[in-house]
Amino acid sequence: MSIQKERKILDEVRDVMRLHHYSIHTERTYCDWIKRYVLFHQMKSREDLAYGEHKIELFLTDLAVNKNVSKSTQNQAMNALVFLYKKVLKTPLDKEINAIRAGEKKNIPVVMTREETAKVISLMAGTPQLAAKLMYGSGLRISEAIRLRVQEIDYKMKTITVRSGKGAKDRITTFPESISPFLQDHLLKVKTIHEGDIAKGFGEVYMPYALGRKYPNAAREWGWQYVFPASALSVDPRSGSTRRHHIDPSLINKAIKSAVQKAHLSKRISAHTFRHSFATHLLQRGTDIRTIQALLGHNDVSTTMIYTHILQQGGHGVVSPLDDL
Repeated sequence: MSIQKERKILDEVRDVMRLHHYSIHTERTYCDWIKRYVLFHQMKSREDLAYGEHKIELFLTDLAVNKNVSKSTQNQAMNALVFLYKKVLKTPLDKEINAIRAGEKKNIPVVMTREETAKVISLMAGTPQLAAKLMYGSGLRISEAIRLRVQEIDYKMKTITVRSGKGAKDRITTFPESISPFLQDHLLKVKTIHEGDIAKGFGEVYMPYALGRKYPNAAREWGWQYVFPASALSVDPRSGSTRRHHIDPSLINKAIKSAVQKAHLSKRISAHTFRHSFATHLLQRGTDIRTIQALLGHNDVSTTMIYTHILQQGGHGVVSPLDDL
């Protein structure tokens, strides 16, 4: 497939994804898988995409056998290619795709104790520390924390509304009242930055779906601004508009890594560990598993049940025989 042809197909993929309101992250991921698929089969023209079932099968098998990818990664590649054929090329995939499936790995989540959580957070500062407190205090994913808008925090009801979380679902979770004064102080500084942007003719943020067209002035309103805005204005790669986006997750990830090293912890702690710790510590306090499922936004309670295994003392709750000697 020529470079020119490849670009045309990827342009079509982007157009369709934007029509269906896919996130820019998903757009980039799908385009990357489609490019890898094209290169794997050394396609030179659009006609080379024919007989997709067999070619997808070979590509997915190679990922499992030679690239040793996880089941979720292989599924992601599959979803991208099905999207290409069904939504973009309008070509049905009628035959069964019998690729060798990647093995499913059951990973027990890493969880910090309360003491470890407090220590790591205390060794952070500024915006990363506030974001970490929200991830632990509300069970937010890092993507949800950095995309949080001012109007999504309800101080009186002590709730946070998570918009378009994983699976494009909304949910309500708890708001840690203890950080309220720190957050409000932080937002005073953010509001000063926002007012400065407006004075310079900017002040807009990205508006989800068609809200920007429906409410043309809403993008400048205070309630729609990000709680954690970026330090500088940037150009939106889709619209070309100059806006202030939210901070990059790397800012928080680097701060967590540094704090973990200073705390001399050997556990592999990441931003997601705060969410795991939130769920586990709630269970330790006796919170109902269904309530935790709702707070985390899990579709199935079986996903939430993984935290019950962590609470068992020793492996599967079994005391080692060495301790009886």
